[in-house]
Amino acid sequence: MQSYRAQKLSDQILYTDNHLLAINKPGGMLTQASGQHELNLEDWAREWIRVEKNKPGAVFLHAVHRLDRPVSGVVLFARTSKALSRLNESMRNARSGKIYHAWVEGVPEQQKGTCTDYLIHGNHRAELATEREPDAKKAVLRYTVLRAKSDQALLEIELITGRYHQIRVQLSGLGCPIKGDSRYGAKKGDGTIGLHHKQLTIEHPVKHEQLKINAPLPAEMRWD
Repeated sequence: MQSYRAQKLSDQILYTDNHLLAINKPGGMLTQASGQHELNLEDWAREWIRVEKNKPGAVFLHAVHRLDRPVSGVVLFARTSKALSRLNESMRNARSGKIYHAWVEGVPEQQKGTCTDYLIHGNHRAELATEREPDAKKAVLRYTVLRAKSDQALLEIELITGRYHQIRVQLSGLGCPIKGDSRYGAKKGDGTIGLHHKQLTIEHPVKHEQLKINAPLPAEMRWD
C-alpha cells in the first residue's frame, strides 16, 4: 500500500520548532533510508525543511526513534545535534512515554492486563523465549481493551520497554495478532498493519517542559 505518495508532508506535521520536528508517519513508509533509493520519512522531512525554511545546503535532521515500515504514527526528529544528544539520553533513561493503539484479531480475556515476556530476535523476526536463553531481553507492556466485537478488538498499549517488534510478538503470544501482521500469525494485509504510535511524551531538550505529541489514527483504524 503506497497511498502515502499522494499525501503532503505538511499535512502530517504534528509539532515543529527550531529543535524538533514530529511527523505522523504513514503506514507503509520507511522511517529512514534503506539504501534502496526508496522514499523514506527522514529524507522527505529533510527536503521539506530545506524548502519551507529556505535552508540551502545540508540540513541536519535525525530520527530519535523508528517505527517499522507497516506501522503508522508519531516519529520524532531532532533538528540539532544538541537536541539529538539530549533526546537520546531521555530515551535511554526511560524519561519518555509511548502509547500505541492496536487493532487485533481476537479479544483478550481480560479488559486490562500486563504482558511480561523474554524476547530474542534474528532474521527480521522476534520470538518469545525464556529468561535463561542467551541474549533474551525482558519485554513489558500494559494493555487496555478500548472496544471489542466478536472476533476483534482495539487496544491501547502502554510500552514499558522498547524491544524489537515487541508489541507485535507479545500480542501474538496473547492470542491476538495485529490485523494484517502475517509475520506474527494474522491474516495477510496490504503492506500496513493495525498498529499506530498514538502518543509520545518526552521532555523538550531545550525548554525542559513536558511535551505530549498526539497523532490521529489513520482512517483504516477508526471504528465508527
